[in-house]
Amino acid sequence: MRGLTEANLKTLAGARSFERALGYLDAVSVVEVGDGWVTASVHGTDRYEVELTLDGPGGLSGACDCPYGLEGNFCKHLVALGLTVLAQRESLPRQRKAARERAQGLDGWLSALSKDELLALLREQIDEDRQLRRRLELRAASARGDLTAVRSRIRDLLDIGPFAQYGYVEYADARAYADQAGQAVSAIGALTGSGRAADAITLAREAMRLLAEALESVDDSDGRLGQIGADLADAHLDACRAARPDPEELARWLVGHALGDIDDGLTDIDPLDYDDVLGEEGMAVLRKLAVEAWRRNRRGWAEKHLMERLAKAGGNVDAVIAVHAADLAPNGHTHLVIARELDAARRSDEALDWAERGIRDARELSAVDTALVDYLCDRYARAGRIADAVAVRRDHFRARRSLLAYQQLRAAARAADSWPAEREEALALLRADAERPQQSWYGGPVLVDALLDDKDVDAAWQAATATGADDRQWLTLADLARATRPADALSVYLRLAEPLTGQTGNTAYEQLVGLLLSIRDCHRGLGTEDEFAAYVTALRTAQKRKRNLMRLMDEHGL
Repeated sequence: MRGLTEANLKTLAGARSFERALGYLDAVSVVEVGDGWVTASVHGTDRYEVELTLDGPGGLSGACDCPYGLEGNFCKHLVALGLTVLAQRESLPRQRKAARERAQGLDGWLSALSKDELLALLREQIDEDRQLRRRLELRAASARGDLTAVRSRIRDLLDIGPFAQYGYVEYADARAYADQAGQAVSAIGALTGSGRAADAITLAREAMRLLAEALESVDDSDGRLGQIGADLADAHLDACRAARPDPEELARWLVGHALGDIDDGLTDIDPLDYDDVLGEEGMAVLRKLAVEAWRRNRRGWAEKHLMERLAKAGGNVDAVIAVHAADLAPNGHTHLVIARELDAARRSDEALDWAERGIRDARELSAVDTALVDYLCDRYARAGRIADAVAVRRDHFRARRSLLAYQQLRAAARAADSWPAEREEALALLRADAERPQQSWYGGPVLVDALLDDKDVDAAWQAATATGADDRQWLTLADLARATRPADALSVYLRLAEPLTGQTGNTAYEQLVGLLLSIRDCHRGLGTEDEFAAYVTALRTAQKRKRNLMRLMDEHGL
């Protein structure tokens, strides 16, 4: 209990989730206290089941089946339960003691029952609980070695029919379906544990197909079926390790699965996990089949991925490069991937060659992968080839006249002590763009942003006046020039404020008040405070129905 404090709840959840939890205290219901745990339902977007572990090995912890909680986070619903428990802290020791006594009493009573009495009790529960009956029927079939019965029960467990409305399992029912599907995975694992691993392999593969078919008709927003698929893949691997199937057959199945011959988007199986089962013979078949598939379809994602995985596992860098080189992206991204592989293999000269080739081979330098440009310039800089780095940045800017390309050219040129000349040429290009009416939407704003980024406010103002600027740029210009050009800044603020007076909502009100404060500063600088007072009075009269706006203006003395 010592771990359950408001401070610990805030630490586990974070300040934002903790604050949000305060609105859920009335949503906590069906609180059950055990010896070391507390469970409850919390009604949010849906009804969520939450459990706090009070005295776990790692201290206070919890689990919730809301989407955020399923990702492993300590959510607001857990905080709400924790705060509810803290509000009843005086009674908690008594409740825990009572829970412990109940558990001991139940255990003692069950231990005293005869076999016939226990069977009668169990049969009674089976009649009342369909899920329990299914689980026990499956265990019984597994114990008898009745593969037909086990297969039938697994099919039933993976059938969406009982949960679907109009052929689709909605989010509210997906959780129950996933729990049932998990029982099928447990049954397959039990087969392996009982010496029926070969049967487990067969059923695992059938279950993968059935689960993949079911996924198309289930709202798996929580990703529960994805976890079931991962568990199923683990069950298949465990069964293969126990049964030791024919290496060639297993290799063929693994390649087929990896290449999508089996329509399965859930069980992400890595063939290399099976190397101990395949042995040298099976791995040789696996590599042969992978190469054949890749040669048939060198641009296929699955084929490339499998070949790359096998080549990397074997330490064959040249094979990895061959896979990528067979399908080079026109923007140079693949060249960059190859360069990095060669860097990792300490073949830096070849890496540089591939990076340079990527720039040369790019169909349009404006569309080239910027990461490739960055890589190449970094390599040039580290090699002392500063002029080459500037040349690449210059060419890239000419092809892609963006603020970022301008900033990168400036950084490279300053390192080479050549920025004044480079800047003059770069700005000339941006001005030429801005003077073309059909490109003013592109060149004008970039020109203004570049000058602002250079801290050349006067030139930026002139460019904005001559070629145009967007509202964001005008606001920045007004803020920077307010002290020295209050009249010009005032005209900008008044223009930007006008459309906001016709809008509602706190965001618009906050923006308007911010502009009013700037307008006030301009009038003070001009010595025209009376004009501002008249402006605010007229504004208040026109906007008096907007209570939140009036409150904000009052708070800022407007």
